[in-house]
Amino acid sequence: MLTRIDHIGIACHDLDATVEFYTSTYGFTVFHEEVNEEQGVREAMLKINDTSDGGASYLQLLEPTREDSTVAKWLAKNGEGVHHIAFGTADVDGDAAAVRDKGVRVLYEEPRRGSMGSRITFLHPKDCHGVLTELVTSAPVESSEH
Repeated sequence: MLTRIDHIGIACHDLDATVEFYTSTYGFTVFHEEVNEEQGVREAMLKINDTSDGGASYLQLLEPTREDSTVAKWLAKNGEGVHHIAFGTADVDGDAAAVRDKGVRVLYEEPRRGSMGSRITFLHPKDCHGVLTELVTSAPVESSEH
């Protein structure tokens, strides 16, 4: 079912300052940056390591771009810090259905577009011992040879 920890999502007020902290303190580098209008966030993915299934593990730094976004509401209530944990899977649709069949609420009826072209869904934190949990199927990695 789940193959790895894909990423840990960290909510922040100032993406640039948070990126600077992680790059200067730990030597991480920014692998990818984007604005996800649907989710109302500007984000940076900092690659931690490659994994045996061909994926990678990242820190995802999230800054809200509008006050009505989920991340903005979370920051207002909780302050900066760990927002969610994401597990990689080869089949987000199938694994979300399997988890739903076990009584866990899946927040999206159909997976949505996530970072770097991935497909994602979230599991309700009240059903996951207080942890907002994301399931991620990464987009295929294009070979640099093509």
